[in-house]
Amino acid sequence: MADITIYHNPKCGTSRNVLALIRNTGVEPVVIEYLQTPPTRAKLLELIAQMAVPVREVMRRKETLYEALALANPGLDDNALVDAMLAHPILINRPIVVTTLGTRLCRPSEAVLDILPLPQRAAFRKEDGEVLVNEQGERVAGR
Repeated sequence: MADITIYHNPKCGTSRNVLALIRNTGVEPVVIEYLQTPPTRAKLLELIAQMAVPVREVMRRKETLYEALALANPGLDDNALVDAMLAHPILINRPIVVTTLGTRLCRPSEAVLDILPLPQRAAFRKEDGEVLVNEQGERVAGR
């Protein structure tokens, strides 16, 4: 069985779509509702390193707190940004998915298809009705 972990916010449509795509492979992932159980500093840094992205890319820049805390300030270093995410987990962008094939911030939700070790078992539509996977379990072209 495939080991998959999702850092999830059930209030986020993208996060719900990603969770449903994972389940569409027949796997029940480890679901970490990171607002209730935030990652430690070590775990957050590990996830960022595994994704090989800048710290700012992992931040929710559309969150009002981002502006309120002046986190767009280019003078802030990575440690200050990580401190802000640890103090205010709502600033962590989601969903982050960890599989045996990699770790990824899955925005848009279909990005998870690139790191799922098992194929889709059925057709899949996002909550907004957009088709991502056809009846044969194949990714729709352009997605």
